[in-house]
Amino acid sequence: MKKKVNINEAVKYVINSKEEKFTLLGIGPMSENFLRASLEISKEKDFPIMYIASRNQVDSYELGGGYVFNSDQKLFVDKIKEIADEINFDNEYYICRDHGGPWQRDKERMDHLSVEKAMELAKQSYKEDILNGFDLLHIDPTKDPDEYCKVVDIDTVFDRTVELIEYCESVKKEYKITREIAYEVGTEETSGGLTSMDKYENFIIKLKDYLIAHDLPMPIFIVGQTGTLTRLTKNVGEFSFKNSLELSSISTKYGVGLKEHNGDYLSEAKLLSHLPLNITAMNVAPAFGTIETMALLELIEVEKEFYRNGMLSEMSNLETVITYKSVHSMKWKKWLTDEVDMSDLSNLDKKTQITITELCGHYTYSDPDVANEINRLNENLSSLKINGNRFVIEKLKEEMQKHVRCFNLEGLTTKIRSSL
Repeated sequence: MKKKVNINEAVKYVINSKEEKFTLLGIGPMSENFLRASLEISKEKDFPIMYIASRNQVDSYELGGGYVFNSDQKLFVDKIKEIADEINFDNEYYICRDHGGPWQRDKERMDHLSVEKAMELAKQSYKEDILNGFDLLHIDPTKDPDEYCKVVDIDTVFDRTVELIEYCESVKKEYKITREIAYEVGTEETSGGLTSMDKYENFIIKLKDYLIAHDLPMPIFIVGQTGTLTRLTKNVGEFSFKNSLELSSISTKYGVGLKEHNGDYLSEAKLLSHLPLNITAMNVAPAFGTIETMALLELIEVEKEFYRNGMLSEMSNLETVITYKSVHSMKWKKWLTDEVDMSDLSNLDKKTQITITELCGHYTYSDPDVANEINRLNENLSSLKINGNRFVIEKLKEEMQKHVRCFNLEGLTTKIRSSL
């Protein structure tokens, strides 16, 4: 039986390693294919992986559920275990809540819930996370329902952060949960908040003093703004070597790992730089969804060719359905740049439709119409002896392999286990 490594041990090993440098990878779960791809490569390359589920992706059905195969916390955890058992997974994966907290579901923000109600629902969500075995909880009270309030006051962020950590620890005590639960604090917002070095360090100091005084656990990650910013299917931010090094120096001084968000679409040169900059972990989410959708669009082109040549009697309608659903999902709002005119959805040019589909297709996978057409596509390809699902899985693994290579992840789990 291989030694079990909890997430606190994994992060501490990475922070304290002197001989080698590593950057852990947090990935946004987009689909069942993606879960399979990530578990396979984690097993093959021997490294721990973090699944970072936002509240829009996975949440209690009472709160609206999630768009990732319509899952709540239990279904999500069970699905990962099911695939892991199927492939005889013998490595480590960690279930993480990404951006938990008040107004972190789109609907809660649009409904302009009161502070009291938003905090109540955030706690309800965290409770379900804890009861279903989540390993890490991101405490992020930096959202505000007021669209004109771009930045929540830092003192308010602190007060809500400690209130939510205290609540989560009280749930552990109430249900006699003895396993460790790790915490992550901070946000990737590019203005205000913890963007200055002084505020970043002062927040850590204040938080540490409070948590020690109240016998509460210190977070293992604090999010820092390294300059990354995801828009459309590219990273439009300016990754800052200087900021990254300063942030990591501050966080590790207090035994906390620097966590970078918005790591999508970075070049391999920038990925490689994470090691000497001591960035403990990086989150990647929409990029993997884009890879999967682009793979589906490639498969549609294969299907078209064989239909035109009379080797298929019918075609799926996936291209039309997933394009329509992506454009009308309105999920593109947070990812667009000023260069894209979305004022008239009914008259978008083909190029813009494709861009939006690549960007937002993953939000639609669990839509019954889209799911049905994906199945039809795969059935058509299967009749041609093409395994569409396997093609998608391998494309996802190819993308993840870049991070494994650049973050020095291969063999990391064995190294951590040997150190314990």
